[in-house]
Amino acid sequence: MHPLLFQFGSFSLHTYGLFVATGFLLGIAVALKEAKRKGETPENILDLSFYIILSGMIGSRLFYVIEHFDEYLQNPLEIIKFWKGGLVFYGGLILASIVGIWYLKKHKLNILKILDIIAPSVAIGHAIGRVGCFFAGCCYGRETDLPWAVTFNDPQSLAPLGVPLHPTQLYSSLNAFFIFFVLILMRRFQKFEGQIMTVYLILYSVARFIVEYFRGDPRKMFFGEFFSIAQVVSAGMAVLSIILFFYLGKKSSVS
Repeated sequence: MHPLLFQFGSFSLHTYGLFVATGFLLGIAVALKEAKRKGETPENILDLSFYIILSGMIGSRLFYVIEHFDEYLQNPLEIIKFWKGGLVFYGGLILASIVGIWYLKKHKLNILKILDIIAPSVAIGHAIGRVGCFFAGCCYGRETDLPWAVTFNDPQSLAPLGVPLHPTQLYSSLNAFFIFFVLILMRRFQKFEGQIMTVYLILYSVARFIVEYFRGDPRKMFFGEFFSIAQVVSAGMAVLSIILFFYLGKKSSVS
């Protein structure tokens, strides 16, 4: 679509970077509002957001670089140019979760309560970030003749040019928006701490597993080229999240 929003001299504003930054800022705003509603100190959420954003960006980029290691081996400086596109959400989610839990334990905060607070923020931030992914052309889909297929023509796009493709970036974005609204509605009926976060992980994992079948960009595959790394991670995360959901629900009913 339009990877480069505008360029003035040596300064370039990439559409992908703009949408990712917008997603982060909106996510923080949503989390701060929810923290106030739940009686949690907003400053804790703001500090946590800084660590999550930083570790999320690093993890997302590292995961993408690992998947496309041969390309970056030829031009290592491209590794740091994440604003052009090239982030893997699972990589960011895993590293951000590790760093986030470390922060919460260090400051003796209620881990499950905080995770429930930030879950909708992760969803809305991801939804907006994927729109930027669409403009950059990364994470593109397979060829298709469906009416809603998209064709990339910008020479700076990361997607193949002149070929109708599944708009997998928009599939992921719409799914993330859907999850966000589900989580917002769930807050009224929440029965135990950790419920909102586990539902987020379940819904995202299942949807990501399905969307992967429509992806056309090169990725590492397993089991006879049938499952991608993301699908293997999705399946494992879905199972663990379902188990955790019922465990936390049962634990809450007993106590």
